[in-house]
This record gives sequence, C-alpha cells and structure tokens, in this order.
Amino acid sequence: MQNALKLACFTISILLLSCTQDKRGGSEWASEYPHAFEITAENKADLVQNDAVVVLSIVELKAKHQDFNPHAFIILDKNQEVPSQTMDNNADGTLDELAFLANFDANEARKLTVRYAASGKKTRDYRQRAQAELSRKFGGEWQGDKYIGGSFQNVNASGVRKWHTDHTEFFRYEGPGWESDKIGYRFYLDWRNAIDIYGKKTTGMVLQNVGLDGYDSYHEMADWGMDVLKVGESLGIGSIGMWVNDKAVRINKIDSIWCEIVASGPIYAQIRTNYYGWDIDGAKIDLVSNLSIAAGSRMTKHSLAVRGNLPNLCTGLVKEKGVDYFASEQKDDGEWQYIANYGKQSLAGDLLGMAVLYRQADLLEQAEDELSRVVVLQPNAGKLDYYFLAAWEKEPNGITSKEEFIHYLDEVLMELDRSITVSF
Repeated sequence: MQNALKLACFTISILLLSCTQDKRGGSEWASEYPHAFEITAENKADLVQNDAVVVLSIVELKAKHQDFNPHAFIILDKNQEVPSQTMDNNADGTLDELAFLANFDANEARKLTVRYAASGKKTRDYRQRAQAELSRKFGGEWQGDKYIGGSFQNVNASGVRKWHTDHTEFFRYEGPGWESDKIGYRFYLDWRNAIDIYGKKTTGMVLQNVGLDGYDSYHEMADWGMDVLKVGESLGIGSIGMWVNDKAVRINKIDSIWCEIVASGPIYAQIRTNYYGWDIDGAKIDLVSNLSIAAGSRMTKHSLAVRGNLPNLCTGLVKEKGVDYFASEQKDDGEWQYIANYGKQSLAGDLLGMAVLYRQADLLEQAEDELSRVVVLQPNAGKLDYYFLAAWEKEPNGITSKEEFIHYLDEVLMELDRSITVSF
C-alpha cells in the first residue's frame, strides 16, 4: 500500500514492568537502559500500515513513570529498536512529545517496550527521513526591496518585516520548507502565504541543497526533482484563507509574522508560524499555524489556532484547465472526507494528484472561485485541523493513474478514521 501519515494525539495508559529487564528478551539493553515499561499500539484499520508514526505525550508518560528520561531512551519492537525522536512542541525548552515508527498488519495490536536510563543523555542515530528548515541571508544589505550579497544560513526562527515582499532573495526558496522521503513542500513567507510542492525523484533529503545554485533554479528539473506547482494567487495546496464575498482570501495583510522550526527529523518535522494582526473582513485576527510531516508519508497535517472572532477558515486546491476534480462520497461511518484532483498539472507537464482532507463535521460548504476549489470550514473553539497531500508520478514508485490515486486516498481516509491507539 502507499504509506500515509498517521499522526494523532493519543490517550495513553501504560503498565510499568515489575522488573528492570525486558520480559520479551531485551536483556542486552538492560545495562545501558535499565528501566522499562510496555505499551500496546493497536491498528484498528482493516489494512496494513507501514511506517505508522505514533506521537505520545511525554507529560503523560512521566505522570505514569516519574523517572522517565526523554534524553536517554529507546523503543523496542520484538527486541528490535525502532526509530524515535523527541520534540519541544511548545518551544519552551522542555521536551513534551515523543514519536516513533512502527509497522502493523491489518487490525493488529503490537506490544512495544520503552527502555530508558533515569539520568544522563544518550544519542541515537537514525536515518533522516523527514526534515524542516528555514534559511535566510546574512552578511549582505538591503537595497530597496532586494537583499544584495551575503550567504544563506539555516536558522531556528525568524521574524518577517511588515514591508517584506516576494522575490527579495532574503529567504532561500522564499520561505520555510519541509519534506519526507516521499515529497517536499514550502510556503512563501511574505504577503502571499501560499503553499507549494517539491516533487522528489529520490527518497533522500534534498531541501538543504535547493536554491543554492541559482535563486529560483528549483523551477527546472534537477537530479532530485523540482518545484512542480504553479500557485499564482490561488490557494495552491492547503493554503490558509478565509471565504469572503464568494472568494478565498489568503493571509495577505498582516502586522507581523514569526516562523520557527519546531522539529526537523529524523522521522518527524514541524514548522510553527505565528501571524499577528491578520486584517480580514473588518477584523484583526491572530493565528497560529503548525505544519507537520512524517517519514513515509505524503501528507502534511495543518493544525490552526485562532485568537479572535472569525466566521470561517478555508483551504483548497489551485484550479487547472483539463484536470479532473472529484470528491469523496460521504459515509455514515467515516469522519474524514476529501476534495482532490488528478492530471497533467505539474510545471513539467507530468501527472500530479493533490488532495485536501477535512473532517465532515467542520465543513460549512464546498465552493470555488476563479482560482481555487475550496472547502469552507468552521473552527471548533478556535481550533481546526486538516491535511493536504500531493503525489507526483516521477517520485520513486509513484502513483501514475487517477484510479490508483483514488485507491490511495480511500486508504488514507480509512487510516484517519481508524487511527492507531496506544494503551496497556
């Protein structure tokens, strides 16, 4: 099956083992990681899920096991170590989430062991399968609305000046980027605030090399792939907007922006962006955007938090001539739905499929304007989650037909509707 993102916050009940040795044969780990407890992760979907990314709350873990040390742990599946990482999701200097990868058969429950040392730090080395970055210039100077000279350096965070505009050559590829071993994305950190797609011909990480051999060289095919989407003034793929007077209006009038890299692999990457003073429909709104992606997945999860009153948020897909648009059929037993397209719509004329996935309960209406197909959504208590994804035919083992893309999307819906749970 095609792998999809399986990301959620899970309610966790955890059983502490009565001894310090893994009862399933993990004695070789005991000297380095002398403490252990077991969890059971269950795939409730009737399909195989490989590279399922499970995210746990470290606060909840420590509530059960006060001496759990997120700086020195491993996770074992039948005595085989699985890739894991920790995240400072609240950007307060404290590790608060733990993610790991696991493979599941259909309707399978798997027991895993968490082993840890109560003190110290131990670094594990896993293959990099997801990353996020933000790169800006240093050592040059502003001449009008262009930044001349200097060189790009990656930063953990950056503000954006109110007058900052597009094509200033200040941010490498014009904003932050995030990728998995399947696909990459970026968004324009300026008045456009739209999301674009990097199609990849390799499973390796590529963003660190994009935009170094000429500012916009990524619009041409390279060994790694290329920018495959023409966004223009549309919603691109999954961009934030508000539906006002039958038109999707992106975040284009803003007092200030602060963007930071929350996590950058090896298996999970996340970017947080704070928008202050979004001037929209006669109101000023503050909005927090969290974009995340995981190893083995094409999907980005977009989690939004709104401070202020607004009647809706919208997102969607760019409209292209000659491309098939379609939507999922509503089902009584399903929470998630999608709008999608498929056809020769990449900048290189290749086959490209795109989709936005949303909760049916959040939908106010499906709509369209001159530039975009749109879903208009209602935040719940100021919060809203949705996903978006793209599948490029030239990616390794890529999807090459509309029928295959629809089958993939149906599997994604099943995974979202029956997310993996963690318990005793």
